[in-house]
Amino acid sequence: MPDITPLIESLGSSAIKTRCDAAARLGKSGDTSAVKPLITALSDDHPAVRREAAQALGRLDDERVVPDLIHALADPDPDVRASVIAALGRLKDRRAVIPLTGCLKDRDDRIRTGAAEVLGSLGDKRANGPLFDATNDPFEGVRESASRALARIQKNHRAANQPNIF
Repeated sequence: MPDITPLIESLGSSAIKTRCDAAARLGKSGDTSAVKPLITALSDDHPAVRREAAQALGRLDDERVVPDLIHALADPDPDVRASVIAALGRLKDRRAVIPLTGCLKDRDDRIRTGAAEVLGSLGDKRANGPLFDATNDPFEGVRESASRALARIQKNHRAANQPNIF
């Protein structure tokens, strides 16, 4: 595995593009020693860096990042929140279910839609009530995503409860 130390150091650059590129490359490296520096980058002053850091953390497939990603769901920038939701979806960790249900009330319809989609993929019945409420969202995309998510959760639970007759 190549040495990622220069990339980690680049996260401290004064140039936004350099920090973004470093975060993206760290995520692609697959090296989990990048987790702590990328978690720090979730607090960068620039939203583009925070967005890249969230995406990178999702790619590293390390469950240690879930609490920090959950915390980042409160980021003021909707593009960062969207990246955080996508990263949580990649990690498929059920600790994110309840925080993601809160995203179904976000002011940005992209966030509500993304949260519904990820909740459907997680398949956790705890999301049923908030997803049902989201089927009345003023935005059609959210309503459709919430309906699909509910159907997916129901299908998964029906299949899990089928008796094994073989």
